[in-house]
Amino acid sequence: MISETQHKLLLKKLKAFRKKYLVKKYEELDESATRLIVNTFLIDVLGYHELEEIKTEYAIKGTYADYVIQVGRKKHFIVEVKAIQLDLCEKHLRQAVNYAANEGIDWVLLTNGQHYELYRVLFEKPISCRKICAFDLADQEQLKQAVDCFVYLTRKSALTDVLERFWKRFRALEPTNLAKYLYSLDIVRFLRRSLKKDVKLLFPEEDIYDSLHYVIINKIEAVKPSFNTLKKKARRTKEKKGQIISGVVSQAQVPGVLDREHPKQLG
Repeated sequence: MISETQHKLLLKKLKAFRKKYLVKKYEELDESATRLIVNTFLIDVLGYHELEEIKTEYAIKGTYADYVIQVGRKKHFIVEVKAIQLDLCEKHLRQAVNYAANEGIDWVLLTNGQHYELYRVLFEKPISCRKICAFDLADQEQLKQAVDCFVYLTRKSALTDVLERFWKRFRALEPTNLAKYLYSLDIVRFLRRSLKKDVKLLFPEEDIYDSLHYVIINKIEAVKPSFNTLKKKARRTKEKKGQIISGVVSQAQVPGVLDREHPKQLG
């Protein structure tokens, strides 16, 4: 688990990093100078030890990755750095993913010191990758969102398995993965019961399935209630059911009530 204290500390570090380095006078730095900024990010923000855990100019099959972050024997991610004055592009990403694929490393952090993009390498045929998150740390509005991602890249997280769990969570909540659950027979039958309750008609399961499919593939938009509204509605339903059950129990406990309504029970 990532604690609230870890989130707050990382946010504080990101704010200090932004204030010191992501300022106008550093907007035209070349790649070697940008690496000095990234060094600070890896050490002061993410917490890695400078020499033993941050491997610079790491040799991989005749080429050199800018950084490989290694804690103990495990190589956690590659960092590919471009000059802060350059926009990150597909060419830069391919280069970084090739490094990672050749070294068997699952994660790539592509950056120009200001923009940071995190990717998961997918060891398929052909090798591909998935963008997990991307942030401009010069934009103060993005810092809190950046914390939610970067907290999994800190040294403290590297000592556990939370980065892998973060990936599993990301994949589990992807729309393409959730869609397969929406197509389940349990969901179709739930909708069938709900429609019967609302409109007093019983629909064939096939009709509901086809309509659900249409909604999914066409991304039909409806009025979306807030999650808090859903929770309140569920709580009210639960309380109502509890009151009904409580009323039945109370009635059963009143002497003579069941006797009057069901005299045969006296037996």
